Amino acid sequence: MLRFIVRRLLQVIPTLLLLSVLVFAWLRSLPGGPATALLGERATPERVEELNRILGLDQPIWTQYLRFLGRVLTGDFGTSSITGEPVLTEIGRAMPATIELSVAALAIAVALGIPLGYLAASYRGRPLDVSVVVVTLVGVSVPVFFLGYVLRDFFAVDLGLLPPSGRTSVGIDATSVTGFAVLDGLLTREFDASWDALTHLVLPAVTLATIPLAVITRITRASVLDVVGSDFVRTANSKGLAPGTIRGRHVLRNALLPVSTTIGLQTGLLLGGAVLTERVFVWGGIGTLLADSITLRDYPRLQALLLLGALVYVLVNLLVDLSYAVIDPRVRLS
Repeated sequence: MLRFIVRRLLQVIPTLLLLSVLVFAWLRSLPGGPATALLGERATPERVEELNRILGLDQPIWTQYLRFLGRVLTGDFGTSSITGEPVLTEIGRAMPATIELSVAALAIAVALGIPLGYLAASYRGRPLDVSVVVVTLVGVSVPVFFLGYVLRDFFAVDLGLLPPSGRTSVGIDATSVTGFAVLDGLLTREFDASWDALTHLVLPAVTLATIPLAVITRITRASVLDVVGSDFVRTANSKGLAPGTIRGRHVLRNALLPVSTTIGLQTGLLLGGAVLTERVFVWGGIGTLLADSITLRDYPRLQALLLLGALVYVLVNLLVDLSYAVIDPRVRLS
């Protein structure tokens, strides 16, 4: 197992290097450039040329990349061209909001998706199965931003049951310990602040969970149906094993392999969905930071966010690979 983990970690290095090259080259190919974004309306050709010389952007592209790579390896992602703050400081301030939202959305998707998929497969062809398939199809088809506006208008504006936007209400912020609003309220025993943060989390988490929930449900259903028809399941039935043992040990455990892969992929994709969700609910996390960086052409911040997203995606897939050995002993033996 240790050798497998080390080998997979070593494979991460060239992947991230390749991604850094692609991100760096893509950003440098965009029209305008950092100098134009920094100067704004004062961007005359002479000033752009002078600023490019100061920033080292007039040097060969590979020289610029090696300098950039050297700074990244030391943890220096530069400063924002808009705010002047260190990029890592801005990301560190926004990261807890997105992690809190993504974890809540993923928890909803997994907690509901796997049981729904299993139930749909158990009642294949019956009204329950048909209903689940139709609902998941709608869940995949409806755009996240549209669903967010619908939920916000209905539950927050029309019914007044939940807050329409933001992470907390004005004047009810808990003492910051971790940056996670719900957790901070629990740690500091400010339970009113924790409850307030939780109510703010419901609508954006449900919105963001819709597509992962639909995908996990459909994959679970298909995987369970595939496993149920396997020879080892028929053998277990012929031996007279208890239905609960067959469902838990033979069917569900083997069906979870593709489901775990799907969960890992959806975890990586949550950041992309969070951009729209955070915009709708004014959440103020990484998604908002990424959207602002694109709009304002803040290249240092955009560069760091894209590399961070790639790193998260690669690490999540590594954890998925490791989970195979826990779910299926055959993987561990191989």
